[in-house]
Amino acid sequence: MRPRVFLADDHRLLLEAFRNLLEPRYEVLGTASDGRDMVSRASKMDVDLVLLDIAMPNLNGFDAAIKLRKILPEVKIIFLTMKDNADLVSEAFRIGANGYVLKNSSPEELFEAIDQVLAGKSYVSPELSGDMINSFIRNPQGEAGQPQPTSRQREVLQLLAEGKTMKEVATILNITPRTVAFHKYQMMENLNLKSNSELMQYAFRIGVAQ
Repeated sequence: MRPRVFLADDHRLLLEAFRNLLEPRYEVLGTASDGRDMVSRASKMDVDLVLLDIAMPNLNGFDAAIKLRKILPEVKIIFLTMKDNADLVSEAFRIGANGYVLKNSSPEELFEAIDQVLAGKSYVSPELSGDMINSFIRNPQGEAGQPQPTSRQREVLQLLAEGKTMKEVATILNITPRTVAFHKYQMMENLNLKSNSELMQYAFRIGVAQ
């Protein structure tokens, strides 16, 4: 039986290209173009591995991976992304990723990453592995030693960064606008951010918005 894979990326042309690339070797069970859809669909499947981007609409790859892992604790997760930031690589592994591959990698490298992860190993694109280790050693607790936003706070932050109003965010997350405001200002206080602009810059820096 071929390993069962699910793909998630917000670029439909890339999704189709990845499907065509992988299908001769793996069984592609499905695709999704945003994080919430990925969690909803993949969690209902007998999937071995999820290949996903970090920057996706509605729910970024980090928080989508966290949610999926709660439902499918044994699933393997590889981030396939353009983001070559060592701190993001470290964050990916902090939340439980098994691999991190750059989109400019060769097909052979992607196959190697998938096969190693399915065999129980970890994989990082070689050009990032040294930087990731240095980043993790320098700062094992996260960016600048600051308190890290909770998963719910990151969801709020991403939706705000996408231009949604507090009322729209509240509707999507099924919470009250007052709760949205609480999460927003709690993040600003914890991170010592003084303006909406600084908060949005932070969202882009940690990869929850693009």
